[in-house]
Amino acid sequence: MSATTSRPPEPAAAAPAATAAPVPARPSAPPRTAWWRRLLSDRAALLALVVLVAIAGGALLAPWIAPYDPARSSRAVMTPPVWAERGTWAHLLGTDGQGRDIFSRLLHGARLTLLIGLVSVGIGGFVGSLIGLLSAFYRRIDPFVMRVVDMLLSFPAILLGLAMVAVFGPGVVPVIVALAIATVPDCARIARSIGVSVMEQEFMEAGRAVGLSDFALFRRYLLRNCISSIMIFISLRFGQVILIGAALSFLGLGARPPAAELGMMAAQGRDFLLFAPHIAVIPSAAIFVIVLAANILGDALRDVLDPRLRS
Repeated sequence: MSATTSRPPEPAAAAPAATAAPVPARPSAPPRTAWWRRLLSDRAALLALVVLVAIAGGALLAPWIAPYDPARSSRAVMTPPVWAERGTWAHLLGTDGQGRDIFSRLLHGARLTLLIGLVSVGIGGFVGSLIGLLSAFYRRIDPFVMRVVDMLLSFPAILLGLAMVAVFGPGVVPVIVALAIATVPDCARIARSIGVSVMEQEFMEAGRAVGLSDFALFRRYLLRNCISSIMIFISLRFGQVILIGAALSFLGLGARPPAAELGMMAAQGRDFLLFAPHIAVIPSAAIFVIVLAANILGDALRDVLDPRLRS
């Protein structure tokens, strides 16, 4: 019986190389739209912005586009607006009790009204924000500063206006000072509450750990994280200041004749409400439009700048 030689085992077929499983791509974050694009996508905010820009443009160009001198009287006393029965194109919005063109006075009056609001909010917002942020940054001075702010909050803007007029006499400057002082405590409390929450964040402690100075911490971290909320409050406060300033002028505490101011124009037309209501209604409607547009724009700014309201 012949011996059989066993055949060597055939080498096993090489296993196919395992292909790496494709790693799913990380979903990219949706692109962040610029805040001003989100603002312009809001139709109500866009309309309010257009209205405010148109009013501000007309107020700035009032010396060149006003058809008449706002302080000059004419023989056409209490002429109705152009859409009324006896209206004339010579005076689009009619004339007041002294024959002055209401359209020309409206342009100059809006100029003074917007100036009062912008200067008052600018000064009061800057001082109040600085006080509030410093109070949040240096907690040692917080109790004293907040008690002074609480004292200022107890004085209404109308009472401050009366006090300023009693000291300095009627005029635009006392009204601006009174409105700025009335804006300081509200803005200080808002800035302080936001600043306290920012000071509790970990990046403030990290900034101190790496040796940043107080000025660098205040400017880089505290101010940059609070500025958007402060601007939201100031934009909402602007409409309130316009309304309070017009009320002070209506009471005779603001601009003096022959200057034109919307609140004073409404006060001068109250004696003619029965037979010439347009003299008081037109400047009152202008105040209403300015305040409404400012409030709508302020709400829209809050929606696009406040991170807590972003979807």
